[in-house]
Order: sequence, then structure tokens, then C-alpha cells
Amino acid sequence: MSTMMSTGSGVVLDLIREGVNTRGELLERLGWSRVTLSRRLEELLAHGVIVPDGSRSSGGGRPREAFAVNRDAGLLLAMDVGSSHTRVGITDLVSGVLSEDEADIGLFDGPREIFSWAEQVFDFMLRALGRGRQDVRGIGVGVPGPVDSRAGRLGSPQLDPRWDDVLVRDQLWSLPGDAVVVVDRDVNILAVGEARLGWPEHRDLVVVKAGIGVGCAFVLGGRLSRGARGGAGQLSAPLRERLSEPLRRLETVASGGTVRDRLNRGGHRIRTSADIVAAAERGDEEAVALLEEVGEVIGYALADVVGLLNPSAVVIGGNLSEAGEVFIGAIRRSVFGAAHVFSRQGLVVERSRLGERAGVRGASLLAQDALFEADRISALTRQQP
Repeated sequence: MSTMMSTGSGVVLDLIREGVNTRGELLERLGWSRVTLSRRLEELLAHGVIVPDGSRSSGGGRPREAFAVNRDAGLLLAMDVGSSHTRVGITDLVSGVLSEDEADIGLFDGPREIFSWAEQVFDFMLRALGRGRQDVRGIGVGVPGPVDSRAGRLGSPQLDPRWDDVLVRDQLWSLPGDAVVVVDRDVNILAVGEARLGWPEHRDLVVVKAGIGVGCAFVLGGRLSRGARGGAGQLSAPLRERLSEPLRRLETVASGGTVRDRLNRGGHRIRTSADIVAAAERGDEEAVALLEEVGEVIGYALADVVGLLNPSAVVIGGNLSEAGEVFIGAIRRSVFGAAHVFSRQGLVVERSRLGERAGVRGASLLAQDALFEADRISALTRQQP
């Protein structure tokens, strides 16, 4: 809800995006005069932000005029950068996916390589859709590691020092000057996609992305919780021996990276987390055993999180989740075996519902939020179209 322009058109758009989309419903929620609401709707219509959306039944009375976001007024780009795999997509302005692509390229290839590849792929997909860069209204980018989402700058230290303090906007190719750029942790964009589109019946979730690395995000009261500096969700390995030992990052002892390294020492040729899943699906006993072992450790780490936050669901995404119950079941058993009795009552521990599309959908949703931010829209629509 806007704080700067409390009677601006952006406030109306917020409600339309929530599904409050007829004049009568809007008047009831806002408490405005009919004249004020009509002016704000006219502003949004004149700038092509919304369009008429037919009529809704009024229970026997006159049909009520309804409105919807103009999904065709531009495009949003989305990037989900992983440690070893990256997925990109183009969506409409309500985050409906129009085109996607992916490649085994990731964090450790460096920012220049990643964004150069993405530029070429986006241009190809835009041409295939009969569109161009001039149609792009925003881009959402998810990357592993800490991010200052307000500034769009990556934190430090990163897993690969080439990403330290990178300002993502500087890495992007030429986009329209008014296009919004949103950057967040890869697990945060996954969490946004899952919370809004995959598990909307749950208001409090813990979301894990398990690939070569391991990330964790929190959705509390329906809102993504980033913490004071955007670093919420850094899981540590469970303490098993001396309490005086310093905490270690969970991914250093239980992740796709640790499974890859152990398999390769045994003679396998594994590069990505998808390769690990493929080996397990072929019946490779060592790959299956390691996935179960890693899942068990991740579950123990999550047990404390479940006790602290009392979520209604723990959602596991990322490439390792594609291994199914071999991996998810090990996490679930550890969580239920170690978490406090009260905290695990009614708890759901399941695989991502959106699967590999979660990151692209989440990145697009964050770009959509920035594009339609209430004060921004209120200021925009007060100008002459």
C-alpha cells in the first residue's frame, strides 16, 4: 500500500492485482468517493496499465464492470542463476511464462560469461515472440549468495570472488531507461514463486533450494523475510562433536557439491546437481546413498529452523529435489525426528510444486512488484499519457 500518495492510482492497482477488481468492491475497500475512484481508474486506463475485464455477476442486479492488469503492455525478463545451472524466461506483465531456456552455466563461470550468454538467449527468444528490447519493462535476477536487494548489489564474500560487490545493472545490456531491475538471492526468488503460486494456502513457509549449494528462505505471514541485510537463511552444519568448534556453512558438508566431489573421487564424472540426480535414477547405489546422507544432514539443520519459526510447510526445491523421495524422504525423517513435538504438528515437508519453473516465476513476480509499486504508478499516471 502506498504511503506517499494514499489516494493515488497505485493504491487502486494494488487492489486490482489482489483480485479486488470491480468498482463496487474497490469503493468498499477504499472508502473513496465515486468521483475519486473514477478519476484513478481513468488514469490507469489512459496509460494502458489496466484494461476492462468484462463484467461480474452481482447476484441478480446489474453486472459489475471489472478491471485487470494489462498483461500485454510489455514483457518481463527473468533469470535464475544457480551454482552450475541457469534458467531464463520471458513472461507477460502478470508473470505468465511465454518462453524459457536453460544451460549448464552458473555462478562459477563468472558474471561476464553469465550475462553475455543471457543477452544472446533473451534476444533470440524476443525475436521468436515477434518482440524486441523496447518491449521489456523489467528484469528480475536471482543469484546465489548474499544480495543487497535494495541497491541491486551483491554482497561480499561470494562463493566466487568475481561476484563480490557486483552491481547487476552494470552487467546488463541496453534496456529501456524506465525498465526496472530487481536482484535477490536465488532461494528468495524460488520462495516467492512457491509461496504465491505453488503453496498459496500456507502463510508461513521455510523454502530450501538444494543444488550444488544449499540456500534457505523464509516466508512469514505471507511475506518474504530477508533479514536486516538480506542475509536471512544462512544455514550452518549441525554441531555433532566439540561445541567449541566454529560453525561451518551447511553446504560445505551437505550439498550437491559435497556429493559431486565424493562421487568424482570414486571414479564418477559428475559436474552438475542434475548429473547427480541422473546417476541416482540409473540406480547408482553410491549416488542414492549419498543423497540420503546429505538429505539427513539438511533435515537436522532444518529441525532448529522449524522450532524457531514454526512454519506450516517446508518446501524443498532445486535440482536435488528432482531425486524425489530418496532425497525428500531423508530430509522429512530428520526434521520429524529432531524437531520439537509441538513445532512438527501439522507440518508439511514436501517437494516444490513449481519444480524447475519456480525461480523464473519468482524472479518475474519480483520484477512485477517493482514495476507496479504503488507510488511509482501513482506518479506515472499523473503525467500526460
